[in-house]
Amino acid sequence: MLQPTASAVAHLKELIASRGADPAVDGLRLGVERGGCAGLQYAMKVGSPQDGDTVIEHDGVRLFIPADSVDFLKGARLDYTDSLNDAGFKIENPNAARSCGCGTSFEPAAPAAH
Repeated sequence: MLQPTASAVAHLKELIASRGADPAVDGLRLGVERGGCAGLQYAMKVGSPQDGDTVIEHDGVRLFIPADSVDFLKGARLDYTDSLNDAGFKIENPNAARSCGCGTSFEPAAPAAH
């Protein structure tokens, strides 16, 4: 399943605290939806788990993956980068045949089995 890096965990803890969310309940909702320039795009927001979510707990943070996004994110890595021209959460996804230049949109290597 999705693996967060130490940098992603640290920045996610800061994000949850800055939103006044409860880290024991809330976390990062990370899903895949239609859109973007490559066909599918990542959707991220701080929130609570919903029915059917896969819950990943790692070093004190929680990630919530909707059931329809699990296959797209198997083996993916969530990182946080802070470079001169870009900062934010990034997903390294082995299920992507190609990604757009901004890194928020991708084309799946194979259709997800639902």
